[in-house]
Amino acid sequence: MHIALLEDEQEQAQHIQALLTENGHACEAFGTGQAFLSSVLHRSYDLLILDWQIPDMTGIDVLQNVRAQLNWRIPVVFLTQRDSEQDIVRALDAGADDYLSKPARQAELLARINALARRTGPESERESLQFGPFTINTQQRTITLHGKTLTLTDKDFDLTLFLFQNQGRLLTREMLLERVWGLTRDINTRTVDTHMSRLRRRLGLNPDNGFRIKTIYQRGYRLEALDPASGEPTVQPEQS
Repeated sequence: MHIALLEDEQEQAQHIQALLTENGHACEAFGTGQAFLSSVLHRSYDLLILDWQIPDMTGIDVLQNVRAQLNWRIPVVFLTQRDSEQDIVRALDAGADDYLSKPARQAELLARINALARRTGPESERESLQFGPFTINTQQRTITLHGKTLTLTDKDFDLTLFLFQNQGRLLTREMLLERVWGLTRDINTRTVDTHMSRLRRRLGLNPDNGFRIKTIYQRGYRLEALDPASGEPTVQPEQS
């Protein structure tokens, strides 16, 4: 998994990074809430680990920002010295999925992370996914619209699957390049725009079929489910 760690004590951060890396995860550490949010809101992570007490804001503030601005259920673990029942309840009520007190036992931390990964694993593990009139078969790598198989390239399929799995979420061009193309954020992003334009036509993304790809100026794209009567989003999209 690709994990973002918020920890202002450098020695602690290095220790956790080493533990996670040794066990097959990629981990990026951040010492301030602003640096953490700047990366998390523009890149793609599978799990977040938050400390509570950091220099510029609290871990609760960071969590609330994440839940308010990202309309998807990325798992969040608190790892902090605060261990009162009141603190634990507050973190869980704010949207945390798990809570560990420092110093965390290594085996327990890894077990909790692995458990969250199993519970929140991608839907792509299922063979058939249904999104309105669209059916995505992840084994055969086919997409049908109203029962008719669409003609798509392999990259079109990967991009479509990622869009539907993250509908309602703002996806930056850098994030799409990283997760769909496996490229770094330094690559020219026009290839994303080209594929998005083509997908709109090939998938028939319009109110009649219940979905649209909305371009968010200077940010990226968002796949929105639409109400067939009004043509408007069925849920309030995340903030742009």
